[in-house]
Amino acid sequence: MRLKRLQEIVRLHEQKKEALVSIQKMREWVLEAEAIFDGSWASCPEERSNDTVAERFDAYLVRLLHVVNGEERTEDEKMRLGHLFKVLTHMRPYLTHCYDREGFPRTNNEMEQTIHAVKARYRRISGRKGWNGYILRYGRCVAYYEYWMKQPDGEFLLESRLRDVSTTSWQSTRQQTRQSHQEQLNRSRFRRHPVEYLATLEKRWEQTLRT
Repeated sequence: MRLKRLQEIVRLHEQKKEALVSIQKMREWVLEAEAIFDGSWASCPEERSNDTVAERFDAYLVRLLHVVNGEERTEDEKMRLGHLFKVLTHMRPYLTHCYDREGFPRTNNEMEQTIHAVKARYRRISGRKGWNGYILRYGRCVAYYEYWMKQPDGEFLLESRLRDVSTTSWQSTRQQTRQSHQEQLNRSRFRRHPVEYLATLEKRWEQTLRT
């Protein structure tokens, strides 16, 4: 009885052996991307910069695309590695901006700690528990302000920089902030009351068709 069970386990293992090898190879692509971003390939911190990481990552994407389009790959590998390529390509513009600035959060854990510190500071100032309204109104300016407040003479330096901002640049940034604010506000309204939000959209669409 035990021999039969062992033979069955061996048989199943042999059946899945090819799939396990394929999964291991695909996993190596994920680990390689991680190694590029963590900078473990550099012999000294000076070698890690936005340009050097971007150069390595772009070369990685070229190789990954070649593998996805390769005829020797199975359909499962093409689908899964193709999804990895699609996600990384979509996020590419935002992945290599943290290496030239000292103290910039580079991992998810560091980013969470930074966000927590911003939340705690706002709660101390306002006395409120939630900060969604704060984020909705000021958006990315919150992180910008927090950065300067942590620098030596940060408040003075921030005011100096703001005084040098041209009217055109300020108006453009204000318009971008308002658009971003509206997008976040719409998203928040939809998440809280999706049925009511969709009904409002339908009503607005009917009014548009009548005009």
